[in-house]
Amino acid sequence: MLENHLIASSFFHEPRQIRVWLPKDYKENRGKRYPVLYIHDGHNVFRDEDAIGGVSLNLEAYLTNHPRDVIVAAIEQNPEERTDEFCPWLNGKYSRRFLGDAPPFGGKGEAYLNYIVHEVKPFMDRHYRTLKNRTAMAGISLGGLITVFAACRYPHVFKNIVLFSSAFYPNQEELEALLKESDLSAVDTFYMDWGTKEAGDGTEMSEAFSVSNQAIYELVKKKLPFAEAKVIEGGEHHYLFFRDRVRALFSFL
Repeated sequence: MLENHLIASSFFHEPRQIRVWLPKDYKENRGKRYPVLYIHDGHNVFRDEDAIGGVSLNLEAYLTNHPRDVIVAAIEQNPEERTDEFCPWLNGKYSRRFLGDAPPFGGKGEAYLNYIVHEVKPFMDRHYRTLKNRTAMAGISLGGLITVFAACRYPHVFKNIVLFSSAFYPNQEELEALLKESDLSAVDTFYMDWGTKEAGDGTEMSEAFSVSNQAIYELVKKKLPFAEAKVIEGGEHHYLFFRDRVRALFSFL
């Protein structure tokens, strides 16, 4: 069952739509509370008809056929602000091998994360029967970058982390430095994956994408020995490939 909310923000000029999936027995089982999975790019989460490009994770169909005792809160982005809000810092030197001398972007990730922590999560905890201390976050592509940032800034809040094909490269240097100094001991589970064809078969950029992800994983592994990483053979940077991995979104359950 899907419900939609517009949640105002003191961090942005406009409210953001939050799409909320509730388990089948939510209304009948009134004594039960549920963990919450927060996921970015909310328009691409539940239905193809809402997705940019017409292909989503198709999570509504998956959860209908494979029920899970979890609430999913999918946060929609303003497409014009997405790259700025998913990057906590302005893009650095590492990103030039991917983007060349593109105009600078980023720097609004802290504000976006604060919106989730201080406005979206309190709304969810007031309006739904949540387990306040069982909160997960998942991100795809740049959503993976802001999700790792969330784990570093608020490890006591986001205890379960799931990343698909993360685009860390705009803030590679800063994120590596943050991971080295962060205490992640409060994190319970950490899963990430990436494909071998993220930027095309046999391309230099696909190799650089893999190197970027591997570097982040190695730093996380030092903090969290149980962290898991998978290399998806033939995996491309497209929702047709991401949707095949949706089961991993609920591995923390």
